Amino acid sequence: MTTDAESPTDVRRRGLAKMSEVYGWEFADGPGDHFAVTADHLFAEIWSRPALTVRERRLLLLGALTAQGNFDVAEIQIGAALRNGELSEEQLREIALFLCHYVGWPAGTTLDGTVGKVIAQERRKK
Repeated sequence: MTTDAESPTDVRRRGLAKMSEVYGWEFADGPGDHFAVTADHLFAEIWSRPALTVRERRLLLLGALTAQGNFDVAEIQIGAALRNGELSEEQLREIALFLCHYVGWPAGTTLDGTVGKVIAQERRKK
């Protein structure tokens, strides 16, 4: 989705804007190649493709993270989904229950525990 006329600075701006939208907090530019690939490719390109919404991508990501046992990253995604109004507490609980049947009960119930933890943290902030 990068155009020939788009400068690297423009790509970075788009990437940072999409990161801020996805996570619900403001991102500043960061150092290093890993950050550059994340901002310029993953967010400016992949998360910005028009065929799926941020919510749809987040649902897919929650399934993948749960299947891989990456609950620390799932925690970040759950918090962002709640703050951005993409998924309700009830929907997040339902996702965990649904995933129990596809990725196994240990992973699904761990996700449910992570959902509960994030819900409690978000409620304390209010």
